[in-house]
Amino acid sequence: MKIYFTLFFTLIVGSQISFAQEKLSETEKLASTAKIWGFLKYYHPEVADGKYDWDAQLFEILPKIEKAENKTELSNVLSQWITSLGKIKKCNSCEPDSKKEYFDKNFDLNWTQDKKIFSEELCAQLKNIEENRFQGNHHYVSTFRGIGNIEVKNEKEYKDFNWTDKNLRLLALFKYWNIIEYFFPYKYQTDQKWDWVLTEMLPKFLDPKNEEEYHLTMLELVVKINDSHGFFITKKTNNYFGLKWLPADFLIIDNKAIITKFYNDTLAQKDDLRIGDVITKVNGEPISQILARNNKYINASNAASKLRANYSIFNGSTDKMEIEYLRNGNAESKTVNRYFFKDLNYKFSWGKDKWKILDGNIGYVNMGNVTIKEVPEMMENLKNTKGIVFDIRNYPLGTMYQIANYINPTKTDFFKIIEPDLDYPGKFIWKDGSKCGSNSHKKYTGKITILVNQKTQSHAEFTTMGFQANKNAVVIGSQTSGADGNVSRLELVGGFKTMITGIGIFYPDGRETQRIGIVPDIEVKPTILGIQKGQDEVLDKAIDVINAKSS
Repeated sequence: MKIYFTLFFTLIVGSQISFAQEKLSETEKLASTAKIWGFLKYYHPEVADGKYDWDAQLFEILPKIEKAENKTELSNVLSQWITSLGKIKKCNSCEPDSKKEYFDKNFDLNWTQDKKIFSEELCAQLKNIEENRFQGNHHYVSTFRGIGNIEVKNEKEYKDFNWTDKNLRLLALFKYWNIIEYFFPYKYQTDQKWDWVLTEMLPKFLDPKNEEEYHLTMLELVVKINDSHGFFITKKTNNYFGLKWLPADFLIIDNKAIITKFYNDTLAQKDDLRIGDVITKVNGEPISQILARNNKYINASNAASKLRANYSIFNGSTDKMEIEYLRNGNAESKTVNRYFFKDLNYKFSWGKDKWKILDGNIGYVNMGNVTIKEVPEMMENLKNTKGIVFDIRNYPLGTMYQIANYINPTKTDFFKIIEPDLDYPGKFIWKDGSKCGSNSHKKYTGKITILVNQKTQSHAEFTTMGFQANKNAVVIGSQTSGADGNVSRLELVGGFKTMITGIGIFYPDGRETQRIGIVPDIEVKPTILGIQKGQDEVLDKAIDVINAKSS
């Protein structure tokens, strides 16, 4: 018996010594600090209520974190910090609310109980804070009434931000990482586990070589949420890509850039650029390599929407560049000019048409141009057509509910949402969405087709979902942007701006739209030959579908 006790005692003591002596890297210490700093910000009753200058608290604790040499010392520093914040009172309203239907795919506080990293005392403190977390109006975050996405508030501006200040760089990373950790509805869908993003990005935030590299590091961080809403644009990121543009837009097909339109006809003609030119290399570099090199700096929910980033291929800082291209089956090369975008005098539009009747008595609606007031007149003009093509390869002007009254047979559920639960940060609550259509409105009886592509984003995707409530509607085209839901605007340390998709949008049966996008019933993509012939192959298919159904 004495032998067994001695062995057991030796194992316990040995494991404790091993834990105490195990060295930690700077990244490991800072990753733990980032997580606990964010957890306390949104969970600790005194901190979440705004009783502390929480940025200043981070700056005060960082030197102590740096001096901690092993896990025991790190846990002691963090535990003493938590103790200094005050005693946690019993929360009588923190028990699970049976009336709430939770979406838990984003929620994970298991790290707070990881005894391989933290001491038992620290784990107990974190658990106590979770069970007696802050309830009420948060100092640092709120939700928009009637919508549900978050609004970040009461954050310092840091107008005199200096990128060389390591503490401010870490603060920028910690703030953004924790906003995503607790309030981004699609965190569970990111390509890279969000914990791993923190450990990967920390060394880059610790040691950027220059200011441009720091800005690109911020951009890379934002891109990692895989959200087409998540832009990050500064003078430095613009300089990286280059401020001078080819006077032409293009579509990427099979790793080639096919010219589809001109930003300035005169300047394009000057270099004999033509619609349908197939550009294969820029300054000797294949298009595929350029795409791969810039991939980590292009924000997008999916691969299709990444290819919309026209600035990532041809932009540069010089006036000229060499291109290699195919025309009429022949390989050619030449030098072409680039221009500041303002000098192109380009005026953006979704095209001239609002609606019209095509050959064969088929209605066509450009959803990017039709206003709410024009819907009754439009539907009156198109009421006797045998079908309508609703083109949503653009950004609609809020007309979905009005048009749905005409085309949806009954008032129908077409989406539901998840929104952040500020009483339990990291959890999201299912909420019913609104209905579209009308039970009493005069109905359009023709066929319905809907055109989509990678430019169909956010409200455009939402509009498509509304029209899909008509079970006979046919969606034609290619994968949409996959960024559906109201946005939350964020201001990062230094005054830099970005956004996230702030609420989760799902079909009534729970099917996802984020990243996946709207899945077409019939997939049709433009081809190189079709572009060269001036065809709209997606529209042509919709016309075929209407004619086939009406015959």
